[in-house]
Amino acid sequence: MSTRPLSRRDTLAAGAATVAIGCTRPEKNEKPMSTARQPVVFLPHGGGPWPFVELGFGTPQENAALRSYLESVSSVPRTAPKAVLVISAHWEEAVPTLMTAAQPPLLFDYYGFPEESYRLTWPAPGAPELVPRVQALLKAAGFESATDSSRGFDHGTFVPLKLAWPQPKVPTLQLSLKTGLDPAEHLAMGRALAPLRDEGVFIIGSGMTFHNMRGFGNPAALPVSQAFDAWLQSTMQQPQAERDTRLTSWAKAPSARQSHPREEHLLPAMVIAGAAMGDVGHVAYAAQYAGVALSAYHFG
Repeated sequence: MSTRPLSRRDTLAAGAATVAIGCTRPEKNEKPMSTARQPVVFLPHGGGPWPFVELGFGTPQENAALRSYLESVSSVPRTAPKAVLVISAHWEEAVPTLMTAAQPPLLFDYYGFPEESYRLTWPAPGAPELVPRVQALLKAAGFESATDSSRGFDHGTFVPLKLAWPQPKVPTLQLSLKTGLDPAEHLAMGRALAPLRDEGVFIIGSGMTFHNMRGFGNPAALPVSQAFDAWLQSTMQQPQAERDTRLTSWAKAPSARQSHPREEHLLPAMVIAGAAMGDVGHVAYAAQYAGVALSAYHFG
Protein backbone atom coordinates (compact mmCIF):
# COMPACT_ATOMS: atom_id res chain seq x y z
CA MET A 1 0.00 0.00 0.00
CA SER A 2 1.22 3.53 -0.75
CA THR A 3 0.22 6.61 1.18
CA ARG A 4 2.16 9.02 -1.03
CA PRO A 5 0.46 12.07 -2.59
CA LEU A 6 -0.74 11.62 -6.17
CA SER A 7 2.21 11.94 -8.57
CA ARG A 8 2.31 14.10 -11.67
CA ARG A 9 1.67 10.95 -13.72
CA ASP A 10 -1.38 10.16 -11.56
CA THR A 11 -2.64 13.72 -11.99
CA LEU A 12 -2.26 13.59 -15.78
CA ALA A 13 -4.01 10.21 -15.89
CA ALA A 14 -6.81 11.57 -13.76
CA GLY A 15 -7.20 14.55 -16.07
CA ALA A 16 -7.38 12.31 -19.10
CA ALA A 17 -9.97 10.16 -17.39
CA THR A 18 -12.01 13.24 -16.53
CA VAL A 19 -12.00 14.36 -20.16
CA ALA A 20 -13.02 10.88 -21.27
CA ILE A 21 -15.89 10.78 -18.80
CA GLY A 22 -17.04 14.24 -19.75
CA CYS A 23 -17.11 13.28 -23.44
CA THR A 24 -19.07 10.08 -22.96
CA ARG A 25 -22.55 10.15 -24.45
CA PRO A 26 -25.31 7.81 -23.30
CA GLU A 27 -26.08 5.03 -25.71
CA LYS A 28 -29.58 4.36 -26.93
CA ASN A 29 -31.93 3.29 -24.11
CA GLU A 30 -29.37 4.28 -21.45
CA LYS A 31 -30.29 6.78 -18.76
CA PRO A 32 -28.75 10.22 -19.32
CA MET A 33 -26.06 11.21 -16.83
CA SER A 34 -27.09 13.94 -14.44
CA THR A 35 -26.04 15.62 -11.23
CA ALA A 36 -29.46 14.85 -9.74
CA ARG A 37 -29.04 13.42 -6.25
CA GLN A 38 -28.02 9.78 -6.31
CA PRO A 39 -29.38 7.16 -3.90
CA VAL A 40 -27.26 5.12 -1.51
CA VAL A 41 -27.51 1.35 -1.18
CA PHE A 42 -26.38 -1.34 1.25
CA LEU A 43 -26.42 -4.82 -0.29
CA PRO A 44 -25.48 -8.39 0.68
CA HIS A 45 -22.85 -9.69 -1.73
CA GLY A 46 -23.25 -13.44 -1.15
CA GLY A 47 -20.27 -15.72 -0.65
CA GLY A 48 -16.93 -15.91 -2.46
CA PRO A 49 -17.23 -16.12 -6.26
CA TRP A 50 -20.95 -16.93 -6.11
CA PRO A 51 -22.91 -17.00 -8.43
CA PHE A 52 -20.33 -17.23 -11.21
CA VAL A 53 -19.10 -20.60 -9.93
CA GLU A 54 -21.35 -23.37 -8.65
CA LEU A 55 -20.72 -23.68 -4.93
CA GLY A 56 -23.71 -25.72 -3.75
CA PHE A 57 -24.60 -22.79 -1.51
CA GLY A 58 -28.28 -21.95 -0.97
CA THR A 59 -31.27 -23.39 -2.80
CA PRO A 60 -31.91 -22.61 -6.48
CA GLN A 61 -34.80 -20.35 -5.46
CA GLU A 62 -32.65 -18.49 -2.91
CA ASN A 63 -29.84 -18.05 -5.39
CA ALA A 64 -32.24 -16.79 -8.06
CA ALA A 65 -33.81 -14.25 -5.69
CA LEU A 66 -30.50 -12.79 -4.50
CA ARG A 67 -29.08 -12.76 -8.01
CA SER A 68 -32.17 -10.99 -9.34
CA TYR A 69 -31.93 -8.36 -6.64
CA LEU A 70 -28.22 -7.68 -7.30
CA GLU A 71 -28.86 -7.47 -11.04
CA SER A 72 -31.45 -4.77 -10.33
CA VAL A 73 -29.04 -2.49 -8.45
CA SER A 74 -27.88 -0.70 -11.61
CA SER A 75 -31.46 0.48 -12.16
CA VAL A 76 -31.83 2.02 -8.69
CA PRO A 77 -30.52 5.49 -9.69
CA ARG A 78 -33.10 7.49 -11.62
CA THR A 79 -30.30 9.01 -13.69
CA ALA A 80 -27.09 7.29 -14.69
CA PRO A 81 -24.30 7.92 -12.18
CA LYS A 82 -21.06 9.58 -13.22
CA ALA A 83 -19.20 7.22 -10.90
CA VAL A 84 -19.78 4.49 -8.32
CA LEU A 85 -18.09 4.57 -4.91
CA VAL A 86 -18.03 1.19 -3.13
CA ILE A 87 -17.27 0.50 0.52
CA SER A 88 -16.54 -3.22 0.79
CA ALA A 89 -16.40 -5.36 3.92
CA HIS A 90 -13.22 -6.93 2.55
CA TRP A 91 -10.83 -4.01 2.86
CA GLU A 92 -9.64 -2.48 6.14
CA GLU A 93 -6.85 0.05 6.59
CA ALA A 94 -5.55 2.21 9.43
CA VAL A 95 -7.05 5.25 7.68
CA PRO A 96 -9.72 5.33 4.93
CA THR A 97 -7.85 4.39 1.78
CA LEU A 98 -8.78 4.81 -1.87
CA MET A 99 -7.74 2.90 -4.98
CA THR A 100 -6.12 5.11 -7.62
CA ALA A 101 -5.59 2.72 -10.55
CA ALA A 102 -7.15 3.86 -13.81
CA GLN A 103 -7.91 0.23 -14.71
CA PRO A 104 -7.96 -1.79 -11.48
CA PRO A 105 -7.34 -5.53 -11.61
CA LEU A 106 -9.45 -8.03 -9.69
CA LEU A 107 -8.25 -9.14 -6.27
CA PHE A 108 -9.24 -12.78 -5.75
CA ASP A 109 -9.37 -12.55 -1.98
CA TYR A 110 -10.97 -15.95 -1.44
CA TYR A 111 -9.42 -19.36 -1.06
CA GLY A 112 -10.12 -22.98 -1.84
CA PHE A 113 -12.58 -22.49 -4.68
CA PRO A 114 -12.55 -24.13 -8.14
CA GLU A 115 -9.93 -22.91 -10.62
CA GLU A 116 -12.47 -20.98 -12.68
CA SER A 117 -13.06 -18.77 -9.63
CA TYR A 118 -9.69 -17.17 -10.35
CA ARG A 119 -10.33 -16.53 -14.04
CA LEU A 120 -13.29 -14.19 -13.61
CA THR A 121 -13.09 -10.79 -15.28
CA TRP A 122 -14.78 -7.45 -14.69
CA PRO A 123 -12.82 -4.70 -16.49
CA ALA A 124 -14.47 -1.67 -14.93
CA PRO A 125 -12.62 1.63 -15.30
CA GLY A 126 -11.30 3.14 -12.11
CA ALA A 127 -12.08 6.68 -11.00
CA PRO A 128 -8.75 8.30 -10.04
CA GLU A 129 -10.19 11.73 -10.88
CA LEU A 130 -12.63 11.33 -7.97
CA VAL A 131 -9.94 10.57 -5.38
CA PRO A 132 -8.93 14.17 -4.53
CA ARG A 133 -12.57 15.12 -3.97
CA VAL A 134 -13.19 12.17 -1.64
CA GLN A 135 -10.01 12.91 0.28
CA ALA A 136 -10.99 16.58 0.63
CA LEU A 137 -14.39 15.64 2.04
CA LEU A 138 -12.85 13.20 4.49
CA LYS A 139 -10.24 15.75 5.57
CA ALA A 140 -12.93 18.37 6.20
CA ALA A 141 -14.60 15.85 8.52
CA GLY A 142 -11.37 15.21 10.42
CA PHE A 143 -10.27 11.99 8.71
CA GLU A 144 -6.77 11.36 7.45
CA SER A 145 -6.79 9.26 4.29
CA ALA A 146 -4.41 7.40 2.01
CA THR A 147 -4.22 5.99 -1.51
CA ASP A 148 -3.26 2.64 -2.98
CA SER A 149 -2.18 2.50 -6.63
CA SER A 150 -1.94 -1.28 -6.95
CA ARG A 151 -4.92 -2.77 -5.13
CA GLY A 152 -7.69 -4.34 -7.20
CA PHE A 153 -11.43 -4.73 -6.74
CA ASP A 154 -12.07 -7.39 -4.09
CA HIS A 155 -14.98 -9.80 -4.34
CA GLY A 156 -17.15 -7.57 -2.18
CA THR A 157 -17.06 -5.16 -5.09
CA PHE A 158 -16.63 -7.16 -8.28
CA VAL A 159 -19.13 -9.94 -7.51
CA PRO A 160 -22.25 -7.79 -6.94
CA LEU A 161 -21.23 -5.15 -9.48
CA LYS A 162 -20.49 -7.76 -12.15
CA LEU A 163 -24.14 -8.75 -11.74
CA ALA A 164 -25.39 -5.17 -11.74
CA TRP A 165 -23.15 -4.02 -14.62
CA PRO A 166 -22.06 -7.10 -16.59
CA GLN A 167 -20.60 -4.75 -19.22
CA PRO A 168 -18.89 -2.25 -16.92
CA LYS A 169 -18.72 1.32 -18.15
CA VAL A 170 -19.23 3.43 -15.03
CA PRO A 171 -15.98 4.57 -13.37
CA THR A 172 -15.75 2.73 -10.05
CA LEU A 173 -13.78 3.66 -6.95
CA GLN A 174 -13.33 1.50 -3.86
CA LEU A 175 -12.88 2.93 -0.36
CA SER A 176 -11.67 0.92 2.62
CA LEU A 177 -13.12 0.59 6.06
CA LYS A 178 -11.10 1.98 8.97
CA THR A 179 -9.48 -0.47 11.35
CA GLY A 180 -11.06 -0.54 14.77
CA LEU A 181 -14.46 -0.84 13.08
CA ASP A 182 -15.96 1.89 15.24
CA PRO A 183 -19.60 2.39 14.18
CA ALA A 184 -19.65 6.11 15.04
CA GLU A 185 -16.56 6.70 12.90
CA HIS A 186 -18.12 4.92 9.95
CA LEU A 187 -21.36 6.85 10.30
CA ALA A 188 -19.24 10.02 10.29
CA MET A 189 -17.38 8.81 7.19
CA GLY A 190 -20.70 8.38 5.46
CA ARG A 191 -21.87 11.87 6.43
CA ALA A 192 -18.61 13.27 5.07
CA LEU A 193 -19.24 11.54 1.73
CA ALA A 194 -22.87 12.67 1.42
CA PRO A 195 -22.13 15.69 -0.85
CA LEU A 196 -20.95 13.26 -3.53
CA ARG A 197 -24.57 12.24 -4.04
CA ASP A 198 -25.29 15.68 -5.51
CA GLU A 199 -22.26 15.32 -7.77
CA GLY A 200 -23.50 12.22 -9.60
CA VAL A 201 -21.79 9.57 -7.43
CA PHE A 202 -23.76 6.43 -6.54
CA ILE A 203 -22.50 5.15 -3.16
CA ILE A 204 -22.80 1.42 -2.43
CA GLY A 205 -21.98 -0.44 0.78
CA SER A 206 -21.25 -4.13 0.22
CA GLY A 207 -21.37 -6.55 3.14
CA MET A 208 -23.85 -8.96 4.75
CA THR A 209 -26.56 -8.45 7.35
CA PHE A 210 -25.60 -11.83 8.84
CA HIS A 211 -21.99 -13.02 8.82
CA ASN A 212 -21.33 -15.90 11.17
CA MET A 213 -19.78 -18.62 9.05
CA ARG A 214 -20.87 -21.32 11.51
CA GLY A 215 -24.46 -20.27 11.02
CA PHE A 216 -24.94 -20.78 7.30
CA GLY A 217 -26.81 -24.03 6.79
CA ASN A 218 -27.30 -24.51 10.54
CA PRO A 219 -31.02 -24.63 11.44
CA ALA A 220 -30.29 -23.06 14.84
CA ALA A 221 -29.03 -19.90 13.11
CA LEU A 222 -32.32 -18.99 11.43
CA PRO A 223 -34.10 -17.54 14.51
CA VAL A 224 -30.85 -15.81 15.51
CA SER A 225 -30.52 -14.14 12.12
CA GLN A 226 -34.23 -13.28 12.04
CA ALA A 227 -34.05 -11.51 15.40
CA PHE A 228 -31.13 -9.34 14.30
CA ASP A 229 -32.59 -8.74 10.86
CA ALA A 230 -35.89 -7.56 12.33
CA TRP A 231 -33.99 -5.08 14.50
CA LEU A 232 -31.94 -3.87 11.51
CA GLN A 233 -34.99 -3.47 9.28
CA SER A 234 -36.70 -1.37 11.95
CA THR A 235 -33.53 0.65 12.56
CA MET A 236 -32.91 1.52 8.92
CA GLN A 237 -36.46 2.86 8.63
CA GLN A 238 -36.09 5.27 11.55
CA PRO A 239 -35.43 9.02 11.25
CA GLN A 240 -31.74 9.88 11.07
CA ALA A 241 -31.15 10.70 14.75
CA GLU A 242 -32.78 7.52 16.04
CA ARG A 243 -31.14 5.43 13.30
CA ASP A 244 -27.68 6.74 14.20
CA THR A 245 -28.25 6.14 17.91
CA ARG A 246 -29.29 2.55 17.30
CA LEU A 247 -26.50 1.80 14.85
CA THR A 248 -23.86 3.25 17.15
CA SER A 249 -25.02 0.76 19.81
CA TRP A 250 -25.67 -2.08 17.37
CA ALA A 251 -23.91 -4.64 19.60
CA LYS A 252 -26.80 -4.34 22.08
CA ALA A 253 -29.33 -5.44 19.45
CA PRO A 254 -30.98 -8.88 19.69
CA SER A 255 -28.58 -11.63 18.60
CA ALA A 256 -26.05 -9.01 17.52
CA ARG A 257 -22.82 -10.85 18.29
CA GLN A 258 -24.29 -14.19 17.27
CA SER A 259 -25.00 -12.64 13.86
CA HIS A 260 -21.71 -10.73 13.63
CA PRO A 261 -18.90 -12.21 15.76
CA ARG A 262 -16.77 -9.62 13.96
CA GLU A 263 -18.58 -6.63 12.47
CA GLU A 264 -16.67 -5.90 9.26
CA HIS A 265 -19.60 -7.09 7.13
CA LEU A 266 -21.99 -4.74 8.94
CA LEU A 267 -19.79 -1.61 8.87
CA PRO A 268 -20.49 -0.73 5.20
CA ALA A 269 -24.13 -0.31 6.29
CA MET A 270 -22.96 2.33 8.77
CA VAL A 271 -21.26 4.30 6.01
CA ILE A 272 -24.40 4.10 3.87
CA ALA A 273 -26.63 5.17 6.75
CA GLY A 274 -24.35 8.16 7.33
CA ALA A 275 -24.38 9.14 3.66
CA ALA A 276 -28.18 8.86 3.66
CA MET A 277 -28.38 11.89 5.96
CA GLY A 278 -32.09 12.69 6.41
CA ASP A 279 -33.36 10.09 3.94
CA VAL A 280 -35.34 7.27 5.52
CA GLY A 281 -34.39 3.80 4.37
CA HIS A 282 -36.59 1.14 2.91
CA VAL A 283 -36.11 -2.61 2.72
CA ALA A 284 -35.26 -3.46 -0.89
CA TYR A 285 -34.61 -7.18 -0.39
CA ALA A 286 -35.43 -9.48 2.52
CA ALA A 287 -35.24 -13.25 2.22
CA GLN A 288 -33.75 -16.41 3.62
CA TYR A 289 -30.47 -17.43 2.05
CA ALA A 290 -28.48 -20.55 2.98
CA GLY A 291 -30.59 -20.91 6.09
CA VAL A 292 -30.33 -17.34 7.44
CA ALA A 293 -32.19 -14.06 7.01
CA LEU A 294 -30.54 -11.41 4.79
CA SER A 295 -31.67 -7.94 3.78
CA ALA A 296 -30.70 -4.91 1.68
CA TYR A 297 -31.49 -1.21 2.14
CA HIS A 298 -31.95 1.75 -0.17
CA PHE A 299 -32.08 5.45 0.72
CA GLY A 300 -33.11 8.29 -1.55
